[in-house]
Amino acid sequence: METILLHGEQEKELEKAAQLLRAGETVAFPTETVYGLGANALDTDAVRKIYEAKGRPSDNPLIVHIYDTKQLAELTDNVPELAQKLMDAFWPGPLTLIFKKREGAVPACVTGGLDTVAVRMPNHPMALNLLRLTGLPVAAPSANLSGKPSPTAVSHVQHDLDGRIAAIVSGGKCAVGVESTVLDVSGAVPVILRPGGVTKEQLEEVTGGPVRYAAPFASAEETPRAPGMKYTHYAPDAPVYICTGTPEEIAAKIDEALLPYRGGAGVMLSAQTLRLLQNQDGNLVVNLGSKDDLKQITCNLFAALRYFDDSDVEAIYTEDFPTEEIGAALMNRLQKAAGSSCIKAVAYQKEQQAEYLYPLHE
Repeated sequence: METILLHGEQEKELEKAAQLLRAGETVAFPTETVYGLGANALDTDAVRKIYEAKGRPSDNPLIVHIYDTKQLAELTDNVPELAQKLMDAFWPGPLTLIFKKREGAVPACVTGGLDTVAVRMPNHPMALNLLRLTGLPVAAPSANLSGKPSPTAVSHVQHDLDGRIAAIVSGGKCAVGVESTVLDVSGAVPVILRPGGVTKEQLEEVTGGPVRYAAPFASAEETPRAPGMKYTHYAPDAPVYICTGTPEEIAAKIDEALLPYRGGAGVMLSAQTLRLLQNQDGNLVVNLGSKDDLKQITCNLFAALRYFDDSDVEAIYTEDFPTEEIGAALMNRLQKAAGSSCIKAVAYQKEQQAEYLYPLHE
């Protein structure tokens, strides 16, 4: 299959992408979070092409993207009052809401066979214009091979999916850099199934009550309630190790860990910790940004992991970050990329872990 590249700033190019989506094809497009791989959410055959292109497990539910809240009537019969408040506050934006699915509304392959449907309205002009031109709800997971770091630039999509999908809409770098927050509003208490661009603290300001985290993984027997809950995600080819402790302790531990590699390792650290590193010795080093700006560090994470993949490093070393605000999403992605591999520079205090983070191992 030939994958065509379309320029999203040109209306005619977006119309071509919309025509492909209406014809049952798959099209990658930019959003504020990461690039998504879209298909007509009402067309079973089109949605199956997403799973085939990504190599995605068929019980991993997809998020349906809309451009107008009126489209919700096609997808659900029940929009709780709390959900309406959240939509008013955060849509368009990086928040996905889980609703009870309207019977017969979307194919089971979109929802993983669940009785709920995940919906969001992206805050990106090209994405919204494409959805408007298409005139359909569009199912769209991240536009990458399943399990790999999510794509935040068009080159990432081309690397993974060129020749596997009909088209890619080019739209620059994604501003948020991690996927949307997924919030289940189908029950009595709102539950974060995946932390993302809208923080727990922001949600609680609107809900006026507690918002809790779900367990980060579904069991082998369960169908995951949201993307990223059951299968390996965000993982580069090389193993990732998270070092904990003070910046001085982390730098010293990484200096020691780098000795055997002689240029074959990758290191991604905050600017503050990087200044303390002594043994760079030809290894690939990425400055993720200042710890005072976790949004920037979060935005740079997936691009750094993909850079290391392209460079064929043998191992990747990084540090842990605060889990308040956007740090919750950052550490969620880092820990899933690492598979919980942790090097303890000092005794790790269990109470430092947010409730959704899975245990760290030696």
